Amino acid sequence: MPLFEWSDDYSVGVAGMDRHHQKIFDMLNRLHAAMLQGKAVDMIGNIIRELLDYTKYHFGEEEKLMERVNYVGLAEQKNAHGKFISLIEDYKDQADKGMGAFLSSGVSTLLTDWLKSHIGVMDKKYQKAMNAEGIR
Repeated sequence: MPLFEWSDDYSVGVAGMDRHHQKIFDMLNRLHAAMLQGKAVDMIGNIIRELLDYTKYHFGEEEKLMERVNYVGLAEQKNAHGKFISLIEDYKDQADKGMGAFLSSGVSTLLTDWLKSHIGVMDKKYQKAMNAEGIR
């Protein structure tokens, strides 16, 4: 059973960004499944690296769209994105040092909180601006 399921409640009204967000949900749920199976220590490093790479890509694409529509919350978004990347980089450094046994619950909590607060609240704010410019 997934820890955190995608629903239309998390849709930001932009299909491409919704697909990106669904991929992040998937990463969280794969980590959760690994934790339940006792395999998180083996997988955490790979999941963290995948998460870091993907979120950098996602944030770049999301910020480009925000720039295109002159979104007023762009600076706030960039700041939040930078903080998230920094946290994931810290987790990656710990995983690279062999500290994976202690990381899975922290990463899981971070992702769950991020999905709820950032995607579920902050990202939803750009929907109107993007949809007004024909980005759906």
